[in-house]
Amino acid sequence: MTRVVDSLGEIAGDYDVVFCDLWGCLHNGLEPYDAAVEALRNFRAGGGTVLLLTNAPRPRADVARQIDQIGVPRDCWDVIATSGDSARAAMFEGAVGRRVYHIGVAVETGFFEPMRLVEDAIEIERVPLGEAEGIVCTGPFDPLAHPSEMRGDLHDAVNRGLKLLCANPDIVVDRGLEREWCAGAIAALYTELGGESLYFGKPHGPIYDLARRRMVQAGAKEDARILAIGDGILTDVAGAEAAGLDVLFVTGGLAAEETGTTHQPDADLLQTWLEAQTHAPTYAIGFLR
Repeated sequence: MTRVVDSLGEIAGDYDVVFCDLWGCLHNGLEPYDAAVEALRNFRAGGGTVLLLTNAPRPRADVARQIDQIGVPRDCWDVIATSGDSARAAMFEGAVGRRVYHIGVAVETGFFEPMRLVEDAIEIERVPLGEAEGIVCTGPFDPLAHPSEMRGDLHDAVNRGLKLLCANPDIVVDRGLEREWCAGAIAALYTELGGESLYFGKPHGPIYDLARRRMVQAGAKEDARILAIGDGILTDVAGAEAAGLDVLFVTGGLAAEETGTTHQPDADLLQTWLEAQTHAPTYAIGFLR
């Protein structure tokens, strides 16, 4: 049964590293959560390593700049691993061909910048859909528009047998009080139409392999005791469980309504909802603190 805790500090002594999600845990897309920042600072002060593990479809340097702008201080984390980097590696290895159609907004074009991690990387060319060998989706063209608006183009791509590389498996994210669609929603529709979608972020294995490499580069031991932290039951929790990691589920993010979370989740609502989701996180907390 999931144990509800009052703070990260209550369990911090059992772990050497945390893999912490960003949106819904450390910030809301507009500003940082001060209590979460302090919790991660305290974990680092106790000798722990903080790796920010995000399904952002961008290189880690772009994410670092983004959270700087949001106001997340550099002294509460050590290193970043992104779904974007994991997916970029696969793209440069030829997962969807050389000529690709990009679904996403202009600020996400950093996804196509050269990547030193991949040896013998192929040269990628962005082309119109009709000329493409595959699709790279970093997110919707319009995050507020329902993904079904792309059904026509996606159906044509399915008929041509194109694979879709999904750089962010998240379905939705909350920017402040506004909910936005993510690349995972496009990929889910593509699969529903009969196409093949390739995933590399949470809950899928490649991003956890990347995270382990990055934590070692940051000075942690390969056999470090790892705690994952996140608010996505189908991404953060499911991914941690599949990777064999303990996980602290932040209920006040995407599942705030379902779990009756104000300061802490309602115990009965939490347990009933988790049983319906068929997931059992190690711990739960209303908000990271």
